[in-house]
Amino acid sequence: MFCVHPNIYQTGSFSKLLSLLEILWIKDTQSGDGTIYIVSGFANFNGGARFYRVLSQHVQDGGQVVAILGGSTRQRLSTKQVVDALLDCGAKVFLINRKKLLHAKCYGWKSAAEGLQSLVVTSGNFTGPGMSLNIEASVLIEDDHLAKNGFDWESLVDNLFQQNFQIIECSKDQKDPCWKLLYDEESKRPRKIEAEEPQDEFDESLIVTLGHADTARIQANPGTNASKGSQYFWLSKDCFDFFPPLTIRNDRGIKGTLSCKIDLTYIDLQKTQRDVRVTFEAENNLDFRLGTGKLRSTKLAKEGDIACLTREDERSYSLKIFRQGEKGFKELSRYATTLTGHQGKRYGFVPTDIVKDILICP
Repeated sequence: MFCVHPNIYQTGSFSKLLSLLEILWIKDTQSGDGTIYIVSGFANFNGGARFYRVLSQHVQDGGQVVAILGGSTRQRLSTKQVVDALLDCGAKVFLINRKKLLHAKCYGWKSAAEGLQSLVVTSGNFTGPGMSLNIEASVLIEDDHLAKNGFDWESLVDNLFQQNFQIIECSKDQKDPCWKLLYDEESKRPRKIEAEEPQDEFDESLIVTLGHADTARIQANPGTNASKGSQYFWLSKDCFDFFPPLTIRNDRGIKGTLSCKIDLTYIDLQKTQRDVRVTFEAENNLDFRLGTGKLRSTKLAKEGDIACLTREDERSYSLKIFRQGEKGFKELSRYATTLTGHQGKRYGFVPTDIVKDILICP
């Protein structure tokens, strides 16, 4: 299977790297059987958000996870958060110092029971952008083709370790040398974007068409039963690179979630709310949802309208509702091209300059 993603070209039914890895590590892998492999020069927490539970269960059931990532004292290659999360899963994590830049991106699995193997070779890093929305190419090569060409995961890793690279195994001990090769993606200081990362990460806005579940409480009268319950917008499943690290884990309920907090300006209300929660349903329906409680009972949005979410900086976002028939609705609607799986809801990304031109022009 081959694809150029997101949703550009594919030879099978899977349109992005995230989907290919779901085949490898969820559909085709018997939990606890063999070793799951991750090789990536860049890595951040959101790159693994879909898979931490899967990797942890695999190790608990007797399997292994081996991750080989890029590290550097000066360059921002891999983060403390992703390494910490992988170690929590029980993975063995190794860093290759940037003196020999790790540029390969390979993912796969080798069965201990039958020796079966699978391999994804891709341009996509183990990051939020690499998994979902960067323009990347990925190919899935399965066991019969790998066997015919003599490929073996264990031999690949052994040969990597035999090279004259500075390779450091990570541990949970914060005094371990590995932590000096990682950066803190939750740091408040301004970010230096590396060449492998998108240079225009704040230049796109997320467009989402609103459904009944998004707007029922917005249309409800104050104090009525219809107005009660949590108010949020359901977003795309591909938002891993649009939000900060999803490092807040739920401490209640059965299904696991990963969340972050943002500052959200409601343009229609001319109000800013701090610490608005964005949640990824990591162990349920794999959706993202954005808390929009300030819109409850305001009548500002109804089913079929568009919500436009703009990333202003690392943790600040603005939200604007474009109503059907109003200025900007038709122009933005054509960017909402991808179905979310929620009864006709669509999403897409639009250059932020277009959004701001619509807001400024009379």
